[in-house]
Amino acid sequence: MPQAPTPVTVGGQRQLVYELQATNYADVDLVPTKLEVFDADAMGTPLVSWAGPTLLARMAIAGTDRSPGVNGLVTGMQAVIYVEVALPAGARMPRRLTHRLVFAHTRQPGEVSGGDVAVERRAPVTLAPPLRGGPWVAIYDASVPRGHRRVLFALDGRARIPARFAIDWFRLDARGHHARGDEQEVANWLGYGEAVLAVADGIVVGTRNDYPESRTLKNPRHPLSEASGDFVSLALGDGRYAHYEHLRPGSVRVHPGERVRRGQVIAALGFSGDSTGPHLHFHVSDGATPPAGEGLPFVIDRYEALGAYPDLDDFDAGRPWRALPVGSVRVRREDMPAASAVVDFP
Repeated sequence: MPQAPTPVTVGGQRQLVYELQATNYADVDLVPTKLEVFDADAMGTPLVSWAGPTLLARMAIAGTDRSPGVNGLVTGMQAVIYVEVALPAGARMPRRLTHRLVFAHTRQPGEVSGGDVAVERRAPVTLAPPLRGGPWVAIYDASVPRGHRRVLFALDGRARIPARFAIDWFRLDARGHHARGDEQEVANWLGYGEAVLAVADGIVVGTRNDYPESRTLKNPRHPLSEASGDFVSLALGDGRYAHYEHLRPGSVRVHPGERVRRGQVIAALGFSGDSTGPHLHFHVSDGATPPAGEGLPFVIDRYEALGAYPDLDDFDAGRPWRALPVGSVRVRREDMPAASAVVDFP
């Protein structure tokens, strides 16, 4: 697997996030039917399991955005299994995980146990918000075929997922609208031009400030090397880097080698590169450039949770989000906002 199971608190829930790789070396097609994840030091009831179509939906054939079909994994095929293990409040953090994969084929059912792996012990980096105010919606989804989590980059002879924990931040108004007037005009989007902030004290290790952007949402496809558009990369220390993408051309205020302070304005939100609408793409990895390295978890030191979009079609249509129930904990500390959460920053 490319990255050890990594603990991170997401929307108040402790999780272990990682991927498994499954390759069929048999001379028959194998259909995965069940996956169980265990605490290797306390075998018994699995921590989590998936079966049937639910399991197949968590899988993608390597190099594609397709899940294995009714034939499963044909001979020689490799698939990536995307795993999140939610841990109950107060539960002990496992030291190691192991797995059991059950499969079917034309001769007889079978299973394989293994994939033993140590859990990453290093805590996620705690960061300040990359933006001010709100509301902002955190757009990401581990199940989207071409979403951040499922896009692998093969660089230097190794496949990596640099944006494993990436969030796309879109600005909203109180009614859920993300633009004023004609939303086809980029300048009408509420987040366009908003100040982008340094999330920690750090050193600038890379920037681009001259990549053009479209004035309308008719944004052409860009080469992979230009997908980030205008960007800033910060070295946070301890082998971790923060990456800001799709910035407004000409707005980047910092230069490689410059030291920045937490909360400093470093650029403005824009629409450059591969972007479906003005937003800030933000992620942390162990690589010094946006497409390099393995994506690493992060938490935000403090934010206020306002609600969420149970259905992203409502976000796309500019409809209101669902507010948190009365009595819910609104102020979150050292937490990564959950997918589709709507938040406000100090």
